[in-house]
Amino acid sequence: MPSTSSLRRTKIIATLGPATESEAMLVKLISAGVDVVRLNMAHAKHDWTRMIIRRIRAAAQAAGREVAIMMDIKGPEIRTGDLEVPIELQAGEIFDFTVKPGTEREHAEEIRSVDVNYRDLVNDIKVGDTVLVDSGLIRLEVLEKHDAHIRCRVLTPGSLTSRRHINLPGVHVNLPAFTLKDKADTTVGIEEGVDFIALSFVREASDIEILRVFLKERGSRARIVAKIEDQSAIDNLDDIIRATDALMVARGDLGIEVPLQELPVIQRRAVRTCLAIGRPVIIATHMLESMINQPMPNRAEITDVANAVYEQADCVMLSGETTVGKYPLECVKILDTIARRIEEEQATDFEEPAVFVSERMKVFRAAVVLANELPRSLILVFTRHGTNAAGIAAHRPPHAPILAMTDSIETLRHLRMVRSVEPFLLTPFADPESTIERATTVLLKLGRIRDGDKLIIVSDIQTKDRRIDSIQLREVQT
Repeated sequence: MPSTSSLRRTKIIATLGPATESEAMLVKLISAGVDVVRLNMAHAKHDWTRMIIRRIRAAAQAAGREVAIMMDIKGPEIRTGDLEVPIELQAGEIFDFTVKPGTEREHAEEIRSVDVNYRDLVNDIKVGDTVLVDSGLIRLEVLEKHDAHIRCRVLTPGSLTSRRHINLPGVHVNLPAFTLKDKADTTVGIEEGVDFIALSFVREASDIEILRVFLKERGSRARIVAKIEDQSAIDNLDDIIRATDALMVARGDLGIEVPLQELPVIQRRAVRTCLAIGRPVIIATHMLESMINQPMPNRAEITDVANAVYEQADCVMLSGETTVGKYPLECVKILDTIARRIEEEQATDFEEPAVFVSERMKVFRAAVVLANELPRSLILVFTRHGTNAAGIAAHRPPHAPILAMTDSIETLRHLRMVRSVEPFLLTPFADPESTIERATTVLLKLGRIRDGDKLIIVSDIQTKDRRIDSIQLREVQT
């Protein structure tokens, strides 16, 4: 019979791609412990998106384990245009970015150039600013700008190919937060019932509200994941975390936009702020990058994953490792192994639960404190919308798993992103006593509880005119 320690607290997100899109591989990934499947919409077609969402749902049924689906929309993005052949840029070379294709340039025959897809870039950028191309591999400095082009000097040489991403550290870009492509992609996600929409390049809390209104108007219960990827997001971090449903520390673009030495500081601050406010937080990008081509991670990657678990992030995320990597299943298993070992260590050396202001959060704290003091205890929570379960999880109980009973499949999937929560579907919710008895029966059959375990039961009881928060202590008796 499984022990209460069989729950891995840290959740795993895997990005779908050519290496993992078959139903057979999806079943393996879900069975191995993937909690959330991410769809990167940067280049995804709508027909493929609809087909793959249905395939994920079918694979979850086959694996006997519901997972959440996160649609990661592209967001505002600046890219270079198409090139017939790569341009080999040399250090010190003068190079132009053209914002109005076809415009005549001074010394056009001498100075090479590439078009840019954002026409107002010339208005946003200043002389002296840095332009980073292709994940920062090519670095240029702005020398001057005119109506049609931006003249730069190459600082770090490299080979420029078609449609490379441009980063502008410290530059506030006036692109829309929620583009026409994003709206079209999100509409498909809503129609197919995705569970999360990840909004790229969030710069301020109002960006999130635009998406929230869009979802609400269309009757979607999808939760919003705000991706922080540039300096503007860091400046507005607290407001963004309060406005969103979950946060992703997207270390790829963020590591280009901010000085490298600031990245771990920002990651820790983001996680701590999410813990203080009670928001799920995801650590993403380059977790096991070397495993795209190798069967084992390098030592630094093992420590990086361990640090995310030590920081008590809700989720760790795989990107290229599971989209095009040779060892996607092994990546998931290694994340699982590392997370379990670090969580075992944390259970012997844990901090007191966080202190929250609201009365309900203090009730949840009381349940966690009680669980910490009772051996063989588990927290059983009844929740329709996931609020109770997420509130308890925000206190980061070190020993007791959180067994969340819900009557909503959507809520079950949403809780796949929340640390320490193992969700179960129980329908319908009836009177409190019979519902608790049915839940206990289900958990006994599944081997999640056993005779002699202590159940700390958290629920709210609806009376005629108000809701009463309740904590009960019961011993399992078979």
